[in-house]
Amino acid sequence: MPPGAAYERARSVDGQDLSDIIFTSGTTGRPKGVTATHSQSLRVFADWSSIVGLEEGDRYLVVNPFFHTFGYKAGFLAALMRGATTLPQAVFDVDAVLARVAEERVTMLPGPPTLYHAILNHPDRSRYDLSSLRLAVTGAASVPVELVRRMREELTFSTVITAYGLTEATGTVSACRPDDDPETIAATSGRAIPDVEVKVVDDEGTELSRGDPGEIVVRGYNVTGGYFEDPEGTAGAIDAQGWLHTGDIGTMDERGYLRITDRKKDMFIVGGFNAYPAEIESTLICHPAVAQAAVVGVPDDRMGEVGVAYVIPRPGQTVDAGEVMAWSRQRMANYKVPRRVEVVDSLPLNASGKVLKYELRERARQAPPPG
Repeated sequence: MPPGAAYERARSVDGQDLSDIIFTSGTTGRPKGVTATHSQSLRVFADWSSIVGLEEGDRYLVVNPFFHTFGYKAGFLAALMRGATTLPQAVFDVDAVLARVAEERVTMLPGPPTLYHAILNHPDRSRYDLSSLRLAVTGAASVPVELVRRMREELTFSTVITAYGLTEATGTVSACRPDDDPETIAATSGRAIPDVEVKVVDDEGTELSRGDPGEIVVRGYNVTGGYFEDPEGTAGAIDAQGWLHTGDIGTMDERGYLRITDRKKDMFIVGGFNAYPAEIESTLICHPAVAQAAVVGVPDDRMGEVGVAYVIPRPGQTVDAGEVMAWSRQRMANYKVPRRVEVVDSLPLNASGKVLKYELRERARQAPPPG
């Protein structure tokens, strides 16, 4: 194509034109194609880069999948906009990542909590020079305080920021700020990015008082125009007032900071009490022998549902299921205590590093009933 024709073609693209279609992770059901425009992507990740502190000259190891917003937009797009060097890592392998951090003097390493768990619990971590690391950005339904503490104390990150987003909101809804105190960064997913509204509502859509748990809804320029060729799915996710219903449960404090409790679909009810797996998991990984934990609800004749925990031991540690349950009873309400603990070598993950809870629920249902 002649240069003049290419230039004219580029000029014909408007900010409101469709930029891409990214499919949801499918951890709770069939993946859906989420549409985004050029202006949405550029505006969100200009703000994201500024908030998290990505700078010109940073060496950015992009471990997150390139087909996902976290790898594609928070990775390649953000690095291009800020003048950072992009270092693509096609497949996450903890040994390869540790070696590359040391060899390439990586400064920026975002990822899901599972990535940092894998690094922290690697038996040969001390063999690698990780002193170049300065910036970590993570997020999930819940980021355990214990994980943030270990990232600060056992790795060399000077900045650990938690953020919250979903594909339907162009990847970002809220983020902590660099000057937030450590407790805020550890316990919350920050406040809304500029020009985006966030609130917490009940099942009827009524906004709840600060501190009361409910579904997080989002409205603003970052909300998708809809699912690709799926008007029914779009209507089910975005209401008539333009609020995106995220399916995530959380609370908002007086400052507008969000604390993500769990996925609405992951919550289970034990004897009439709502149990949130992410809250239970955050407690379980404080156990000195537990590296990772995933909790799911399964049917129970007496209680309606009860929790089953799948735990991965820390290197060199042995996990006793009965001892973990006894330990849990000293630290959480009885209805939250898992009725069965299964010790495993790994958890089922999708390509984005998220635990596939539906696989664990099916595994738990096929096992003998919890005692």
